[in-house]
Amino acid sequence: MATRASRKLISEYIAKRAISSSVGSVRHCSSAAGSSPKIPHFYMKRRLLTGATIGLVIAGGAYVSTVDEATFCGWLFSATKLVNPFFALLDAEVAHRLAVTAASRGWVPREKRPDPANLGLEVWGRKFSNPVGLAAGFDKNAEAVEGFLGMGFGFVEVGSVTPVPQEGNPKPRIFRLREEGAIINRCGFNSEGIVAVAKRLGAQHGKRKLDETSSTSPSSSEEVKHGGKAGPGILGVNLGKNKTSEDAAADYVQGVHTLSQFADYLVINVSSPNTPGLRMLQGRTQLKDLVKKVQAARDEMQWGEEGPPPLLVKIAPDLSREDLEDIAAVALALHLDGLIISNTTISRPDPVNKNPVSEEAGGLSGKPLFNLSTRILKEMYVLTRGKIPLIGCGGISSGEDAYEKIRAGASLLQLYTAFAYGGPALIPKMKAELSECLERDGFKSILEAVGADCR
Repeated sequence: MATRASRKLISEYIAKRAISSSVGSVRHCSSAAGSSPKIPHFYMKRRLLTGATIGLVIAGGAYVSTVDEATFCGWLFSATKLVNPFFALLDAEVAHRLAVTAASRGWVPREKRPDPANLGLEVWGRKFSNPVGLAAGFDKNAEAVEGFLGMGFGFVEVGSVTPVPQEGNPKPRIFRLREEGAIINRCGFNSEGIVAVAKRLGAQHGKRKLDETSSTSPSSSEEVKHGGKAGPGILGVNLGKNKTSEDAAADYVQGVHTLSQFADYLVINVSSPNTPGLRMLQGRTQLKDLVKKVQAARDEMQWGEEGPPPLLVKIAPDLSREDLEDIAAVALALHLDGLIISNTTISRPDPVNKNPVSEEAGGLSGKPLFNLSTRILKEMYVLTRGKIPLIGCGGISSGEDAYEKIRAGASLLQLYTAFAYGGPALIPKMKAELSECLERDGFKSILEAVGADCR
């Protein structure tokens, strides 16, 4: 496609220049016969510039026409690194807003290359082309699902979505610790609310269904078959509670009733440090009561052949061994479909604690969270005896990091901070590195490597 486009561009450009040159020739010929008019210096420069431009376009187009689509796609992703310094100059929340807007409008590269075969896997009966996903908190209001999936993520999780719209905490509320590869945020579930998100997801869902029915291409229907409700990728919806709500369970139930029809999986977020009292819902009694009510709300709805969406719980990294044992017991007893490990931390491990910005209140994400979240992940894999799929989240910034999470028990992975810093170019790089790690250690698939360090 890129080749055809470049050739068309070149042809149109040359045709236009040829016409203008012909007109110019006629004008000069109409001058006094035999005279050799002087060409002003300005026009000489313009002609030289035009000629050079045509030469460059022809040469560049000829070169592009000799490369395949995969190479061209690789160039586009690499080129996004050029804009990273620009984003770094902006306020953190402004940069985040701009990134979501760009993805929603298609101003981002689209991955055309197939994922490495050893990265594909099936979880909850859903087929993921790769295990690398975008964590909740990035596309809070489901504005750019197609854009982010198009970048090559295996799945995207939107939210957290609250029943009633709320502004969240006062700004500024996002702080960069660039040298440490970290971010502190205290956003506080800023959300447009479930009605706005439901309208947006419903419109996207309807558009995809229309595309499916109007498409005659076997390959496109195959892509949808191997994806989920978001098309070729999997869509998760992360549910939160309103800050002033007195009945947390009612908030989550409302989210299930409104949004579950659009989700390939649902998440109960009880671990954000920025909503007062939320983490208390991780206690054994509170969590058991909450999960029962949410499961009942989901199961009472009418579902087709695929059945209801899987239900997961996202937990904090700041938990004691006893807390982890309680959560594992509830998860096994209630047949919870999965756990996301983990959310941000309220701790400030080295070297973050030496940075003055670390004094800001909020949850810490990024590289300093990696060891803590991976330790919690490994403990939970052992406590649940590998019976519950786990999503590893926290500090992943390379293919080696992703591989370590998988060996610690994660079936799927999520990015946030590293993607905020590295941009789209990070995605294909991480997938390639992860594939190489599997091959290096003799694993033919992701699932073969899951929990390898816990056996």
